Amino acid sequence: MIDLYTAATPNGWKASVTLEELGLPYTLNTLELGQGDQKQPAFLQVNPNGRIPAIVDRDNDDFAVFESGAIMIYLAEMTGRLLPTDARGRSEVIQWLLFQMAGVGPMQGQAYVFSHSFPEKLPAVIERYLTETQRLYGVLDTRLADREYLAGDFSIADIANWCWVRMHGAIDISLDAFPNLARWHDLLAERPGCAKGVLIPDQPHF
Repeated sequence: MIDLYTAATPNGWKASVTLEELGLPYTLNTLELGQGDQKQPAFLQVNPNGRIPAIVDRDNDDFAVFESGAIMIYLAEMTGRLLPTDARGRSEVIQWLLFQMAGVGPMQGQAYVFSHSFPEKLPAVIERYLTETQRLYGVLDTRLADREYLAGDFSIADIANWCWVRMHGAIDISLDAFPNLARWHDLLAERPGCAKGVLIPDQPHF
């Protein structure tokens, strides 16, 4: 059994969607980020960085895993699904997983923060993050021009990027200019595991 500690954010959904796609049983622990649950001593024992998501594998001597990408790799390796075992296939999936973690997530996240949460409106800063997010969407769109998924079969790389791209409307970016990305976005949205995973928990923080 997996204990999932999360909140309704794109990074949180990466863990819940992966669990749903793999059909793994888990216990949901919803953290109220606005109330600082993620900084409480009990949770810091699970993730010393005080961020969601995190998991505890009760069937593996209460092994704790933090960082969304690390959680996805752990679950995929545990089940032998969503991550190839051959060196080339595994590398491709991890490259596109890290593309999200190093690019799409940070850029889109900052675009949202400076557009909606920052006390001052800084147009140049907002434009910088929106422009970079759109550039990264363009990279994804080009990648998907001649393939159904980002790296061979459906994988954790698709889940990671989709959990962020699906929130494009929150920063007023349309997918009209990215037809391949839009097709892929809709394809994943139709998967039962993806559709259910982004409703866990059901109160978005993004």
